[in-house]
Amino acid sequence: MIETAGDTLAGQQAEVHKVGSVRAVGTRAMLAELSGTQDVLALQALLLEHPLPGQEDVLAAAETVLVKADSPASARRIATLLLQLDLTAPVQRDGELVVIDTVYDGEDLAEVGKLTGLGTEGVIAAHSGQIWTVAFAGFAPGFGYMVGENQALEVPRRASPRTAVPAGAVALAGNYSAVYPRSSPGGWQLIGHTGAKMWDLDREQPALASPGHRVQFRAVRDSVTLAEEPAAVPSESHDVASGLRIVSPGMQSLIQDLGRHGHSALGVSAAGALDRASLRRANRLVGNAPSAAAIETVAGGLRVQAVRDQVLAVAGAPSELSIESPSDVDSEPVRRTVPMATPFALLDGETLSIGEPESGFRSYLAVRGGVDAMPVLGSRSTDTMSGLGPAPLAAGQLFASGGEAESGVVGDPELQPDFPGTGVTVLDVVPGPRADWFDAEALASFTGQDWDVKPQSNRVGMRLDGTPLQRSRTGELPSEGTVAGALQIPPEGLPVLFLADHPITGGYPVIAVVVDTQLDLAAQVPIGGKIRFRWAPAETTAPATTEHITPERKASN
Repeated sequence: MIETAGDTLAGQQAEVHKVGSVRAVGTRAMLAELSGTQDVLALQALLLEHPLPGQEDVLAAAETVLVKADSPASARRIATLLLQLDLTAPVQRDGELVVIDTVYDGEDLAEVGKLTGLGTEGVIAAHSGQIWTVAFAGFAPGFGYMVGENQALEVPRRASPRTAVPAGAVALAGNYSAVYPRSSPGGWQLIGHTGAKMWDLDREQPALASPGHRVQFRAVRDSVTLAEEPAAVPSESHDVASGLRIVSPGMQSLIQDLGRHGHSALGVSAAGALDRASLRRANRLVGNAPSAAAIETVAGGLRVQAVRDQVLAVAGAPSELSIESPSDVDSEPVRRTVPMATPFALLDGETLSIGEPESGFRSYLAVRGGVDAMPVLGSRSTDTMSGLGPAPLAAGQLFASGGEAESGVVGDPELQPDFPGTGVTVLDVVPGPRADWFDAEALASFTGQDWDVKPQSNRVGMRLDGTPLQRSRTGELPSEGTVAGALQIPPEGLPVLFLADHPITGGYPVIAVVVDTQLDLAAQVPIGGKIRFRWAPAETTAPATTEHITPERKASN
Protein backbone atom coordinates (compact mmCIF):
# COMPACT_ATOMS: atom_id res chain seq x y z
CA MET A 1 0.00 0.00 0.00
CA ILE A 2 1.32 3.44 -0.90
CA GLU A 3 0.83 5.94 1.88
CA THR A 4 -0.07 9.56 1.33
CA ALA A 5 2.50 12.29 1.48
CA GLY A 6 0.96 13.44 4.74
CA ASP A 7 2.00 10.38 6.72
CA THR A 8 4.24 11.24 9.64
CA LEU A 9 7.92 10.52 9.47
CA ALA A 10 7.74 8.59 12.71
CA GLY A 11 4.98 6.34 11.40
CA GLN A 12 6.92 5.55 8.25
CA GLN A 13 10.07 4.60 10.13
CA ALA A 14 8.36 1.41 11.34
CA GLU A 15 7.84 0.22 7.76
CA VAL A 16 10.15 -1.92 5.67
CA HIS A 17 12.31 0.49 3.74
CA LYS A 18 12.43 -0.78 0.16
CA VAL A 19 11.55 0.63 -3.23
CA GLY A 20 8.01 -0.57 -3.86
CA SER A 21 8.06 -0.58 -7.64
CA VAL A 22 9.82 0.99 -10.61
CA ARG A 23 8.27 2.40 -13.76
CA ALA A 24 9.95 3.50 -16.97
CA VAL A 25 9.64 7.16 -17.97
CA GLY A 26 10.64 7.17 -21.60
CA THR A 27 13.85 5.38 -22.55
CA ARG A 28 16.33 7.12 -20.23
CA ALA A 29 14.60 7.59 -16.88
CA MET A 30 13.09 5.44 -14.16
CA LEU A 31 10.47 6.33 -11.53
CA ALA A 32 10.87 4.63 -8.14
CA GLU A 33 7.63 4.44 -6.13
CA LEU A 34 7.95 4.58 -2.35
CA SER A 35 5.77 4.28 0.72
CA GLY A 36 6.03 7.88 1.90
CA THR A 37 8.12 10.96 2.52
CA GLN A 38 10.69 9.28 4.77
CA ASP A 39 11.54 6.70 2.12
CA VAL A 40 11.66 9.42 -0.56
CA LEU A 41 14.19 11.36 1.49
CA ALA A 42 16.17 8.21 2.25
CA LEU A 43 16.41 7.12 -1.41
CA GLN A 44 17.25 10.63 -2.57
CA ALA A 45 20.04 10.88 0.02
CA LEU A 46 21.39 7.44 -0.88
CA LEU A 47 21.49 8.19 -4.62
CA LEU A 48 23.17 11.55 -4.07
CA GLU A 49 25.79 10.05 -1.75
CA HIS A 50 26.34 6.91 -3.84
CA PRO A 51 25.25 7.48 -7.48
CA LEU A 52 24.35 4.41 -9.49
CA PRO A 53 26.34 3.66 -12.68
CA GLY A 54 25.01 5.88 -15.49
CA GLN A 55 22.98 8.10 -13.14
CA GLU A 56 22.71 11.70 -14.40
CA ASP A 57 20.12 13.37 -12.18
CA VAL A 58 17.82 12.63 -9.25
CA LEU A 59 14.47 14.30 -8.59
CA ALA A 60 12.41 13.56 -5.49
CA ALA A 61 8.68 14.26 -5.33
CA ALA A 62 5.77 13.44 -3.03
CA GLU A 63 5.91 9.63 -3.25
CA THR A 64 8.45 8.98 -6.00
CA VAL A 65 12.06 9.55 -7.00
CA LEU A 66 12.89 10.05 -10.68
CA VAL A 67 16.34 8.88 -11.79
CA LYS A 68 17.63 10.07 -15.16
CA ALA A 69 20.26 7.97 -16.93
CA ASP A 70 22.87 8.66 -19.59
CA SER A 71 21.53 5.95 -21.92
CA PRO A 72 18.70 3.41 -22.26
CA ALA A 73 21.12 0.64 -21.25
CA SER A 74 21.97 2.51 -18.03
CA ALA A 75 18.26 3.04 -17.36
CA ARG A 76 17.68 -0.71 -17.56
CA ARG A 77 20.49 -1.39 -15.11
CA ILE A 78 19.28 1.33 -12.76
CA ALA A 79 15.77 -0.18 -12.75
CA THR A 80 17.16 -3.45 -11.44
CA LEU A 81 19.47 -1.83 -8.89
CA LEU A 82 16.73 0.39 -7.45
CA LEU A 83 14.67 -2.64 -6.46
CA GLN A 84 17.69 -4.12 -4.64
CA LEU A 85 18.49 -1.07 -2.51
CA ASP A 86 18.04 -1.34 1.26
CA LEU A 87 16.60 1.85 2.73
CA THR A 88 16.14 0.49 6.22
CA ALA A 89 19.26 2.34 7.38
CA PRO A 90 19.11 5.47 5.19
CA VAL A 91 22.13 7.60 4.57
CA GLN A 92 22.07 10.50 7.01
CA ARG A 93 22.76 13.82 5.33
CA ASP A 94 23.48 16.58 7.83
CA GLY A 95 21.45 19.18 6.06
CA GLU A 96 22.34 22.77 6.84
CA LEU A 97 19.90 24.57 9.14
CA VAL A 98 18.39 27.62 7.43
CA VAL A 99 16.62 30.16 9.63
CA ILE A 100 13.91 32.22 7.89
CA ASP A 101 12.55 35.29 9.70
CA THR A 102 8.80 35.36 9.14
CA VAL A 103 6.05 37.88 9.85
CA TYR A 104 2.88 35.86 10.44
CA ASP A 105 0.31 38.13 8.82
CA GLY A 106 -0.96 36.00 5.91
CA GLU A 107 -4.43 36.43 4.47
CA ASP A 108 -5.34 32.83 5.31
CA LEU A 109 -3.85 32.71 8.82
CA ALA A 110 -7.21 32.93 10.59
CA GLU A 111 -8.74 30.33 8.26
CA VAL A 112 -5.85 27.94 8.90
CA GLY A 113 -6.43 28.46 12.63
CA LYS A 114 -10.05 27.35 12.17
CA LEU A 115 -9.18 24.39 9.91
CA THR A 116 -6.60 23.03 12.36
CA GLY A 117 -8.43 24.01 15.53
CA LEU A 118 -5.28 25.70 16.77
CA GLY A 119 -6.31 29.32 16.42
CA THR A 120 -4.05 32.04 15.08
CA GLU A 121 -1.46 31.94 17.86
CA GLY A 122 -1.46 28.14 17.82
CA VAL A 123 -0.69 28.09 14.08
CA ILE A 124 2.23 30.48 14.58
CA ALA A 125 3.58 28.37 17.44
CA ALA A 126 3.19 25.12 15.51
CA HIS A 127 4.80 26.47 12.35
CA SER A 128 7.75 28.18 14.03
CA GLY A 129 8.17 25.56 16.74
CA GLN A 130 9.31 22.65 14.58
CA ILE A 131 12.08 21.87 12.13
CA TRP A 132 11.03 21.48 8.51
CA THR A 133 13.00 19.45 5.95
CA VAL A 134 13.07 20.33 2.25
CA ALA A 135 11.92 17.11 0.62
CA PHE A 136 11.85 18.10 -3.04
CA ALA A 137 11.82 21.04 -5.43
CA GLY A 138 8.68 22.58 -6.80
CA PHE A 139 7.42 24.31 -9.91
CA ALA A 140 9.91 27.19 -9.84
CA PRO A 141 13.59 27.61 -8.93
CA GLY A 142 13.86 28.06 -5.16
CA PHE A 143 10.41 26.66 -4.37
CA GLY A 144 10.97 23.77 -1.98
CA TYR A 145 8.33 21.44 -0.54
CA MET A 146 9.12 21.26 3.18
CA VAL A 147 7.79 18.46 5.38
CA GLY A 148 7.38 19.02 9.10
CA GLU A 149 7.78 16.84 12.17
CA ASN A 150 4.03 16.37 12.69
CA GLN A 151 0.64 16.72 11.00
CA ALA A 152 -0.69 19.54 13.15
CA LEU A 153 -0.74 21.96 10.20
CA GLU A 154 -2.17 19.71 7.49
CA VAL A 155 -4.66 21.82 5.55
CA PRO A 156 -6.21 21.61 2.05
CA ARG A 157 -5.39 23.98 -0.78
CA ARG A 158 -7.74 26.90 -1.33
CA ALA A 159 -10.86 26.06 -3.32
CA SER A 160 -10.11 29.01 -5.60
CA PRO A 161 -6.42 29.62 -6.36
CA ARG A 162 -5.12 33.18 -6.37
CA THR A 163 -4.03 34.59 -9.71
CA ALA A 164 -0.93 36.11 -8.07
CA VAL A 165 0.82 35.13 -4.84
CA PRO A 166 3.54 37.66 -3.94
CA ALA A 167 7.19 36.70 -3.75
CA GLY A 168 8.18 35.86 -0.17
CA ALA A 169 4.77 34.48 0.82
CA VAL A 170 4.99 31.70 3.44
CA ALA A 171 2.33 29.09 2.79
CA LEU A 172 0.84 25.70 3.72
CA ALA A 173 -0.83 22.98 1.62
CA GLY A 174 -1.41 19.38 2.59
CA ASN A 175 1.35 18.53 5.04
CA TYR A 176 3.86 20.82 3.33
CA SER A 177 5.12 24.34 3.88
CA ALA A 178 6.89 26.50 1.30
CA VAL A 179 8.00 30.02 0.45
CA TYR A 180 7.11 31.47 -2.96
CA PRO A 181 10.38 32.69 -4.52
CA ARG A 182 8.61 34.75 -7.19
CA SER A 183 5.14 36.10 -7.85
CA SER A 184 3.00 33.39 -9.43
CA PRO A 185 -0.50 31.91 -9.33
CA GLY A 186 -1.06 29.54 -6.42
CA GLY A 187 -3.65 27.80 -4.28
CA TRP A 188 -1.68 27.39 -1.05
CA GLN A 189 -2.88 28.87 2.25
CA LEU A 190 -0.90 32.03 3.01
CA ILE A 191 0.12 32.43 6.67
CA GLY A 192 2.90 35.03 6.49
CA HIS A 193 5.73 36.59 4.53
CA THR A 194 9.51 36.79 4.62
CA GLY A 195 12.19 39.00 3.16
CA ALA A 196 14.52 36.04 2.61
CA LYS A 197 15.63 35.61 -1.00
CA MET A 198 14.83 31.99 -1.75
CA TRP A 199 16.59 32.19 -5.12
CA ASP A 200 19.62 34.37 -5.80
CA LEU A 201 21.95 33.75 -8.73
CA ASP A 202 24.63 35.87 -7.06
CA ARG A 203 25.06 33.19 -4.39
CA GLU A 204 27.30 30.17 -4.92
CA GLN A 205 24.25 28.00 -4.17
CA PRO A 206 21.30 29.95 -5.67
CA ALA A 207 18.60 28.14 -3.66
CA LEU A 208 18.49 29.26 -0.03
CA ALA A 209 16.94 25.93 0.96
CA SER A 210 17.41 22.93 -1.33
CA PRO A 211 16.46 19.26 -0.78
CA GLY A 212 18.02 17.91 2.40
CA HIS A 213 18.24 21.30 4.12
CA ARG A 214 16.51 21.80 7.46
CA VAL A 215 14.48 24.98 7.92
CA GLN A 216 13.46 26.87 11.06
CA PHE A 217 10.86 29.62 10.65
CA ARG A 218 11.50 32.31 13.25
CA ALA A 219 8.55 34.50 14.16
CA VAL A 220 9.32 38.21 14.12
CA ARG A 221 6.91 41.05 14.78
CA ASP A 222 8.84 43.79 12.99
CA SER A 223 8.04 44.33 9.35
CA VAL A 224 10.40 42.74 6.84
CA THR A 225 11.02 43.81 3.26
CA LEU A 226 9.39 41.53 0.74
CA ALA A 227 11.71 39.38 -1.30
CA GLU A 228 12.62 40.90 -4.64
CA GLU A 229 11.26 39.32 -7.77
CA PRO A 230 13.95 37.26 -9.56
CA ALA A 231 14.47 38.57 -13.07
CA ALA A 232 15.84 37.13 -16.27
CA VAL A 233 19.47 37.90 -16.92
CA PRO A 234 19.49 40.98 -19.17
CA SER A 235 20.74 40.34 -22.66
CA GLU A 236 24.00 41.95 -23.66
CA SER A 237 23.47 45.44 -25.06
CA HIS A 238 26.78 47.25 -24.55
CA ASP A 239 29.07 48.17 -27.38
CA VAL A 240 31.28 45.35 -28.59
CA ALA A 241 34.13 45.22 -31.04
CA SER A 242 32.84 42.22 -33.00
CA GLY A 243 29.49 40.46 -33.06
CA LEU A 244 25.87 40.79 -34.16
CA ARG A 245 23.27 43.52 -33.81
CA ILE A 246 19.59 42.49 -33.70
CA VAL A 247 17.71 44.51 -36.31
CA SER A 248 14.43 42.60 -35.83
CA PRO A 249 13.87 39.57 -33.55
CA GLY A 250 10.91 38.19 -35.48
CA MET A 251 8.18 36.35 -33.58
CA GLN A 252 10.47 34.95 -30.89
CA SER A 253 14.23 34.65 -30.92
CA LEU A 254 16.15 33.27 -27.96
CA ILE A 255 19.72 32.40 -27.09
CA GLN A 256 20.06 28.64 -26.66
CA ASP A 257 22.80 26.07 -26.17
CA LEU A 258 22.46 22.41 -25.14
CA GLY A 259 20.93 23.33 -21.78
CA ARG A 260 21.65 23.30 -18.04
CA HIS A 261 21.44 19.70 -16.89
CA GLY A 262 21.64 18.23 -13.41
CA HIS A 263 19.79 20.97 -11.50
CA SER A 264 16.41 19.28 -11.03
CA ALA A 265 16.81 19.36 -7.25
CA LEU A 266 16.78 23.17 -7.48
CA GLY A 267 13.56 23.19 -9.50
CA VAL A 268 15.42 24.05 -12.70
CA SER A 269 14.63 22.32 -15.98
CA ALA A 270 17.28 21.71 -18.65
CA ALA A 271 15.93 24.20 -21.24
CA GLY A 272 18.31 24.41 -24.23
CA ALA A 273 17.70 24.10 -27.97
CA LEU A 274 14.55 22.18 -28.85
CA ASP A 275 16.11 20.81 -32.04
CA ARG A 276 19.50 19.75 -30.69
CA ALA A 277 20.69 18.23 -33.97
CA SER A 278 20.14 21.50 -35.84
CA LEU A 279 22.00 23.48 -33.17
CA ARG A 280 24.94 21.07 -33.35
CA ARG A 281 24.93 21.23 -37.15
CA ALA A 282 24.99 25.03 -37.23
CA ASN A 283 27.85 25.10 -34.71
CA ARG A 284 29.78 22.43 -36.58
CA LEU A 285 29.54 24.40 -39.82
CA VAL A 286 31.20 27.49 -38.33
CA GLY A 287 33.80 25.48 -36.39
CA ASN A 288 32.26 25.92 -32.92
CA ALA A 289 32.03 23.49 -30.05
CA PRO A 290 28.70 21.57 -30.27
CA SER A 291 27.36 23.26 -27.15
CA ALA A 292 28.15 26.85 -28.18
CA ALA A 293 25.30 29.32 -27.77
CA ALA A 294 23.36 30.25 -30.89
CA ILE A 295 20.08 31.99 -31.73
CA GLU A 296 16.91 29.90 -31.95
CA THR A 297 14.16 31.60 -33.95
CA VAL A 298 10.67 30.51 -34.99
CA ALA A 299 8.64 31.13 -38.15
CA GLY A 300 11.16 33.48 -39.78
CA GLY A 301 11.49 37.24 -39.45
CA LEU A 302 14.87 37.42 -37.68
CA ARG A 303 17.22 40.09 -39.08
CA VAL A 304 20.78 40.58 -37.78
CA GLN A 305 23.58 42.94 -38.80
CA ALA A 306 27.28 42.13 -38.65
CA VAL A 307 29.59 44.25 -36.52
CA ARG A 308 32.91 43.59 -38.28
CA ASP A 309 33.17 40.55 -40.54
CA GLN A 310 31.50 37.37 -39.22
CA VAL A 311 31.16 33.72 -40.27
CA LEU A 312 27.61 32.40 -39.88
CA ALA A 313 25.54 29.32 -40.65
CA VAL A 314 21.82 28.63 -40.38
CA ALA A 315 20.44 25.12 -39.84
CA GLY A 316 16.98 23.80 -39.07
CA ALA A 317 13.74 24.74 -40.80
CA PRO A 318 14.61 25.49 -44.47
CA SER A 319 14.11 29.18 -45.20
CA GLU A 320 15.30 31.78 -47.67
CA LEU A 321 18.45 33.47 -46.37
CA SER A 322 19.00 36.89 -47.92
CA ILE A 323 21.85 39.32 -47.32
CA GLU A 324 21.67 43.05 -47.95
CA SER A 325 24.86 45.08 -48.20
CA PRO A 326 24.89 48.70 -47.02
CA SER A 327 24.30 51.10 -49.87
CA ASP A 328 26.30 54.13 -50.90
CA VAL A 329 24.59 57.45 -51.33
CA ASP A 330 24.45 57.02 -55.10
CA SER A 331 23.71 53.29 -55.34
CA GLU A 332 21.05 50.76 -54.45
CA PRO A 333 21.70 48.11 -51.77
CA VAL A 334 23.27 44.92 -53.09
CA ARG A 335 21.29 41.78 -52.28
CA ARG A 336 22.30 38.12 -52.47
CA THR A 337 21.08 34.83 -51.08
CA VAL A 338 23.02 32.09 -49.31
CA PRO A 339 22.08 28.42 -48.77
CA MET A 340 20.98 26.68 -45.58
CA ALA A 341 23.40 24.39 -43.72
CA THR A 342 26.41 26.10 -45.32
CA PRO A 343 28.94 28.47 -43.74
CA PHE A 344 28.98 31.96 -45.22
CA ALA A 345 30.48 35.38 -44.55
CA LEU A 346 28.42 38.29 -43.30
CA LEU A 347 30.63 41.33 -43.82
CA ASP A 348 30.73 44.38 -41.58
CA GLY A 349 27.46 46.31 -41.93
CA GLU A 350 25.66 43.62 -43.95
CA THR A 351 22.24 42.41 -42.77
CA LEU A 352 21.00 38.81 -42.85
CA SER A 353 17.25 38.13 -43.05
CA ILE A 354 15.71 34.70 -42.36
CA GLY A 355 12.49 34.15 -44.29
CA GLU A 356 9.40 32.16 -43.39
CA PRO A 357 10.19 28.43 -43.30
CA GLU A 358 9.15 26.27 -46.22
CA SER A 359 8.69 23.43 -43.69
CA GLY A 360 9.53 22.90 -40.07
CA PHE A 361 9.27 25.65 -37.46
CA ARG A 362 12.63 26.48 -35.80
CA SER A 363 15.92 27.68 -37.27
CA TYR A 364 19.31 28.07 -35.57
CA LEU A 365 21.76 30.85 -36.40
CA ALA A 366 25.34 30.15 -35.29
CA VAL A 367 28.15 32.70 -35.37
CA ARG A 368 31.77 31.64 -35.31
CA GLY A 369 32.89 31.83 -31.67
CA GLY A 370 29.35 31.46 -30.33
CA VAL A 371 27.03 34.09 -28.87
CA ASP A 372 28.78 35.54 -25.82
CA ALA A 373 25.94 35.88 -23.30
CA MET A 374 26.17 35.60 -19.52
CA PRO A 375 26.02 31.93 -18.41
CA VAL A 376 23.57 30.94 -15.65
CA LEU A 377 24.23 27.64 -13.85
CA GLY A 378 26.69 26.72 -16.58
CA SER A 379 24.44 27.46 -19.55
CA ARG A 380 23.58 30.43 -21.75
CA SER A 381 20.15 29.06 -22.67
CA THR A 382 16.93 30.96 -22.02
CA ASP A 383 14.36 29.14 -19.88
CA THR A 384 11.04 30.74 -20.74
CA MET A 385 9.19 29.17 -17.80
CA SER A 386 11.53 30.00 -14.93
CA GLY A 387 12.96 33.21 -16.38
CA LEU A 388 16.54 31.99 -16.14
CA GLY A 389 19.09 32.99 -18.75
CA PRO A 390 19.11 35.86 -21.26
CA ALA A 391 15.88 37.71 -21.91
CA PRO A 392 14.22 37.22 -25.34
CA LEU A 393 16.02 39.19 -28.03
CA ALA A 394 14.89 42.71 -28.87
CA ALA A 395 15.68 45.14 -31.67
CA GLY A 396 18.87 47.10 -31.13
CA GLN A 397 20.63 44.59 -28.90
CA LEU A 398 24.28 43.87 -29.60
CA PHE A 399 26.00 40.57 -28.91
CA ALA A 400 29.67 39.78 -28.99
CA SER A 401 30.91 36.61 -30.64
CA GLY A 402 32.70 34.52 -28.04
CA GLY A 403 35.56 32.06 -27.82
CA GLU A 404 33.74 28.81 -28.55
CA ALA A 405 35.42 28.10 -31.88
CA GLU A 406 37.32 24.83 -31.56
CA SER A 407 38.37 24.33 -35.18
CA GLY A 408 40.67 26.44 -37.31
CA VAL A 409 38.46 25.86 -40.34
CA VAL A 410 34.77 25.99 -41.09
CA GLY A 411 32.81 22.89 -42.03
CA ASP A 412 31.66 21.65 -45.40
CA PRO A 413 28.04 22.19 -46.47
CA GLU A 414 25.76 19.50 -45.05
CA LEU A 415 22.54 17.83 -46.07
CA GLN A 416 19.61 18.32 -43.73
CA PRO A 417 16.81 15.86 -42.93
CA ASP A 418 13.26 16.40 -44.15
CA PHE A 419 11.29 18.71 -41.88
CA PRO A 420 7.58 18.36 -41.08
CA GLY A 421 4.98 20.53 -42.77
CA THR A 422 1.29 20.92 -42.14
CA GLY A 423 0.71 17.24 -42.89
CA VAL A 424 0.93 14.38 -40.40
CA THR A 425 4.18 13.76 -38.50
CA VAL A 426 4.51 10.32 -36.90
CA LEU A 427 6.29 10.20 -33.55
CA ASP A 428 7.34 6.98 -31.80
CA VAL A 429 6.37 6.74 -28.14
CA VAL A 430 6.88 4.30 -25.30
CA PRO A 431 4.28 3.66 -22.58
CA GLY A 432 4.29 6.29 -19.87
CA PRO A 433 4.55 5.54 -16.17
CA ARG A 434 0.78 6.08 -15.85
CA ALA A 435 -0.45 4.30 -18.97
CA ASP A 436 -2.48 2.12 -16.60
CA TRP A 437 -4.70 5.11 -15.84
CA PHE A 438 -6.26 4.51 -19.27
CA ASP A 439 -8.15 1.50 -20.63
CA ALA A 440 -7.62 -0.23 -23.96
CA GLU A 441 -10.14 2.03 -25.71
CA ALA A 442 -8.39 5.22 -24.61
CA LEU A 443 -4.97 3.83 -25.55
CA ALA A 444 -6.30 2.90 -29.00
CA SER A 445 -7.75 6.40 -29.41
CA PHE A 446 -4.43 7.93 -28.40
CA THR A 447 -2.57 6.26 -31.29
CA GLY A 448 -5.53 6.01 -33.65
CA GLN A 449 -6.13 9.68 -34.36
CA ASP A 450 -4.27 12.71 -35.71
CA TRP A 451 -3.67 15.41 -33.10
CA ASP A 452 -3.61 19.09 -34.15
CA VAL A 453 -0.91 21.38 -32.75
CA LYS A 454 -2.71 24.32 -31.13
CA PRO A 455 -1.56 27.98 -31.29
CA GLN A 456 -1.17 27.98 -27.48
CA SER A 457 1.90 25.74 -27.86
CA ASN A 458 5.29 27.03 -26.75
CA ARG A 459 8.68 25.84 -25.48
CA VAL A 460 7.09 24.57 -22.27
CA GLY A 461 4.75 22.21 -24.09
CA MET A 462 2.86 21.51 -27.29
CA ARG A 463 -0.88 21.60 -26.67
CA LEU A 464 -2.76 19.14 -28.86
CA ASP A 465 -6.38 19.06 -29.99
CA GLY A 466 -8.46 16.06 -30.95
CA THR A 467 -10.94 13.60 -29.44
CA PRO A 468 -10.42 13.78 -25.65
CA LEU A 469 -9.10 10.73 -23.83
CA GLN A 470 -11.00 9.37 -20.84
CA ARG A 471 -9.20 8.12 -17.74
CA SER A 472 -10.19 4.76 -16.33
CA ARG A 473 -9.04 5.78 -12.85
CA THR A 474 -10.43 8.56 -10.67
CA GLY A 475 -8.64 10.63 -8.08
CA GLU A 476 -5.58 12.84 -8.19
CA LEU A 477 -1.98 11.86 -8.87
CA PRO A 478 0.60 13.23 -6.40
CA SER A 479 3.14 15.39 -8.22
CA GLU A 480 6.04 13.37 -9.60
CA GLY A 481 9.11 14.01 -11.71
CA THR A 482 8.79 14.07 -15.45
CA VAL A 483 10.90 14.50 -18.59
CA ALA A 484 10.90 16.24 -21.96
CA GLY A 485 8.77 14.18 -24.33
CA ALA A 486 6.22 13.23 -21.67
CA LEU A 487 2.58 13.37 -22.74
CA GLN A 488 0.45 14.49 -19.83
CA ILE A 489 -3.32 14.11 -19.92
CA PRO A 490 -5.12 16.85 -17.92
CA PRO A 491 -8.74 16.26 -16.81
CA GLU A 492 -10.04 17.70 -20.10
CA GLY A 493 -8.42 14.73 -21.88
CA LEU A 494 -6.26 16.65 -24.40
CA PRO A 495 -2.53 15.77 -24.36
CA VAL A 496 0.25 18.21 -23.58
CA LEU A 497 3.67 17.21 -24.99
CA PHE A 498 6.37 18.53 -22.67
CA LEU A 499 9.32 20.25 -24.33
CA ALA A 500 12.63 21.54 -22.93
CA ASP A 501 11.22 24.29 -20.66
CA HIS A 502 8.68 21.99 -18.98
CA PRO A 503 8.09 22.02 -15.19
CA ILE A 504 10.23 19.38 -13.53
CA THR A 505 7.24 17.84 -11.74
CA GLY A 506 3.66 17.32 -12.84
CA GLY A 507 0.41 16.14 -11.30
CA TYR A 508 -1.36 14.74 -14.37
CA PRO A 509 -0.91 11.13 -15.55
CA VAL A 510 1.66 10.60 -18.33
CA ILE A 511 0.18 8.20 -20.87
CA ALA A 512 3.32 7.95 -23.05
CA VAL A 513 6.74 9.48 -23.68
CA VAL A 514 8.22 10.39 -27.07
CA VAL A 515 11.50 8.53 -27.59
CA ASP A 516 14.46 10.81 -27.00
CA THR A 517 15.80 10.48 -30.56
CA GLN A 518 12.61 12.03 -31.97
CA LEU A 519 12.36 15.09 -29.74
CA ASP A 520 14.17 17.14 -32.40
CA LEU A 521 11.55 16.12 -34.95
CA ALA A 522 8.72 16.95 -32.53
CA ALA A 523 10.15 20.44 -32.00
CA GLN A 524 9.93 21.15 -35.74
CA VAL A 525 6.20 20.42 -36.09
CA PRO A 526 4.65 23.83 -36.86
CA ILE A 527 1.54 25.38 -35.36
CA GLY A 528 -1.38 23.88 -37.26
CA GLY A 529 0.55 20.70 -38.05
CA LYS A 530 -0.67 17.24 -37.14
CA ILE A 531 0.92 14.51 -35.04
CA ARG A 532 0.14 10.80 -34.91
CA PHE A 533 1.67 8.68 -32.17
CA ARG A 534 2.95 5.15 -32.76
CA TRP A 535 4.12 2.64 -30.15
CA ALA A 536 7.85 2.13 -30.58
CA PRO A 537 9.25 -1.39 -31.04
CA ALA A 538 9.83 -3.10 -27.69
CA GLU A 539 13.58 -3.35 -28.25
CA THR A 540 13.93 0.46 -28.20
CA THR A 541 12.29 0.91 -24.81
CA ALA A 542 13.52 0.80 -21.25
CA PRO A 543 12.11 -2.18 -19.35
CA ALA A 544 8.53 -2.23 -18.14
CA THR A 545 9.37 -3.18 -14.58
CA THR A 546 7.23 -3.99 -11.58
CA GLU A 547 3.62 -2.80 -11.72
CA HIS A 548 4.13 -1.22 -15.14
CA ILE A 549 1.53 -2.35 -17.70
CA THR A 550 2.22 -1.87 -21.40
CA PRO A 551 -0.71 -1.08 -23.73
CA GLU A 552 -0.37 -4.50 -25.38
CA ARG A 553 -0.56 -6.35 -22.07
CA LYS A 554 -3.40 -4.18 -20.79
CA ALA A 555 -5.48 -4.73 -23.91
CA SER A 556 -5.14 -8.50 -23.58
CA ASN A 557 -6.21 -8.64 -19.91
